[in-house]
Amino acid sequence: MKASLKAAWLLIALVGFALWCATPATAQNEQVQFYNSPAATAAKLPFSQAVRVGDVLYMSGAIGLLPGTRELVPGGIEPETKQVMDNIEEVLEANGLNFDDVFKCTVMLAHMFNWGAFNKIYVTYFKPERLPARSAFGANGLALDAEVELECWAFARK
Repeated sequence: MKASLKAAWLLIALVGFALWCATPATAQNEQVQFYNSPAATAAKLPFSQAVRVGDVLYMSGAIGLLPGTRELVPGGIEPETKQVMDNIEEVLEANGLNFDDVFKCTVMLAHMFNWGAFNKIYVTYFKPERLPARSAFGANGLALDAEVELECWAFARK
């Protein structure tokens, strides 16, 4: 009886392993899509602007880069915030989404005293009843000396 029990467990383990190995990689990859705009590709950024996994679009942190460059829009926190939001809007639209689909944001500010100036621009991109959940952090140094970086998640209906 012991030998047949061991054989049964071995058979179960082998079948489970075979099923795990037989899952095609393409089936898994169809659920993960990477996105970069032509402008981001031209700027040769070392990351994807967004990755869609199932029903969620995860956007990389965006800073106020002028499209297709590695240069920040001049003028400080307000112009940078507007450019950040415009850059995020471009990624959303390219993926068939808009700010109504954004449900979570994380903002990183080089100086927390800019929180109010950031909010003044940020809220204009959302409907008052559809403000996403959000965290805000003071950051000791952002890429390219940016004043603000914003990362968003959006619900991507199928």
